[in-house]
Amino acid sequence: MSSAEPTPSATPPAPPVPLAALLAREELGLRLRAGSPEVSLHWVHTSEMADPYPYLLGGELLMTAGVQLTDPARYVERVVEAGAAALGFGVTPVYDTVPPALVEACAAHGLPLIEVPPETPFTAVARALWRLMAEARLHELRRVSEAQQSLATAAARPAPVPAVLGALASRLGGRAVLFGPDGAESAAAGREVPPEAGRALADLAAVLGPRPGGPASASGEGGGLRLAAYALGGGEGLSLGVAVERRSPSDHTIAGVAVVLLSLLTAPHRAADVTARDTALVRLLLGASPAEAAPALGPGPWTVVHASGGDGTPFAAAALAAALGTPLLDPGEGLPPGAAPPPHGRPLAVPSDDGRPRPVRLLLPASVAVTAQPGWTLGVSAPAEAGALAAADAQAARALRRAEATRTALVRHRAAGFAGLVDPDEAAAYARTVLAPLSPALAETLRTWLSLHGSWDRTAVAMDIHRNTVRQRIARAAVLLDRDLDDPDVRMELWFALGAR
Repeated sequence: MSSAEPTPSATPPAPPVPLAALLAREELGLRLRAGSPEVSLHWVHTSEMADPYPYLLGGELLMTAGVQLTDPARYVERVVEAGAAALGFGVTPVYDTVPPALVEACAAHGLPLIEVPPETPFTAVARALWRLMAEARLHELRRVSEAQQSLATAAARPAPVPAVLGALASRLGGRAVLFGPDGAESAAAGREVPPEAGRALADLAAVLGPRPGGPASASGEGGGLRLAAYALGGGEGLSLGVAVERRSPSDHTIAGVAVVLLSLLTAPHRAADVTARDTALVRLLLGASPAEAAPALGPGPWTVVHASGGDGTPFAAAALAAALGTPLLDPGEGLPPGAAPPPHGRPLAVPSDDGRPRPVRLLLPASVAVTAQPGWTLGVSAPAEAGALAAADAQAARALRRAEATRTALVRHRAAGFAGLVDPDEAAAYARTVLAPLSPALAETLRTWLSLHGSWDRTAVAMDIHRNTVRQRIARAAVLLDRDLDDPDVRMELWFALGAR
């Protein structure tokens, strides 16, 4: 049985944790009284409502001390209907033991029931689960990063398509198949699968098809294996099929990276200048410097776009690129000044350490009109020749930061204006003198505060610090500079000085 990929559920992006892992934490003293420990927990919720159904999202460990428990059978029935994964019952102060009727009801409905001892606060159980989820999330991030590096390396080999399939099959521990427009296997890698699984995978790929509006991915089961199929871009009707024994939360992201690379590698032949341009874009994607790719890119001019938003997957980034008319996807952070590109290219869609997706970077001909896109925040550089892409990249990054700070869908880099009329060396020398009393932290806070028209809250958001810290820094800067920061002339002078540093 197969199905198109469902719409995103309400469950969080962090990997779920097996109940067994929480029970294994000996310091909690938890005891399983009914049900199986193999269920997955997505979060913890505490409620003493007589009917918690309206407040549950599904997948949670519901914690209660039974303050309003009058009908255990009905209570468990409602908890199961809400989709809770397990029930945690704290003994004392209301009950000295878990009510036998509650144990019987949980056993009858297959709902795992955990006895929480008096010395274990509910908050300790919740904290233990969050830590287990954080550890699982870190493991998945490392797995995705390593897989993306491996796939990018494979894409740079002489026979890139088989190499990418082989790397994908190895990372997922299964089989990867490239299907042609007629549904026949074009290339495959990984261990063999039962014939029924192979047929089911081909049928799943046929669900996608080249028809407009068709699903981009589908999933199912066959031959005892978990199956997934993904349509490749380019309009050629190609698709990628994957068969694995067990599906990990990060498998979808890893397969998405392979989809993006295979879409680029199997793109149809077009005019020579377009092919040369796309070849240069792929070289940039895999880590080449702008100077190396400039001859194939052509003189330009080009526009660099930085975008934040989406859901962190290559599919969202690919949709954005398609909407703006470019095949280049390069999510990831820019390189420090003078740093060499990484040997195997940047990862395509790796979340940052705080779990949020890193910005997507796009390269477009300057003739393409960049417009706001739903669900994305964009920073757009000024048009630049191929040799000046590094400067344009920095412009786009600054524009994106301003767009995020001002909660604006699209911000373009602004030309120097009157500041361009001043000799840069003289302006820099004056700026060093004026700003000499300020530390780097105070200067940056002052610059951000001035750019946001003196807004304490927006400056705090832009710099990820507390608004009281912003107030303290601005007050300190006013004292060190011995200037009235409420004076618009002073603000204008300092703004130019900060820009000329």
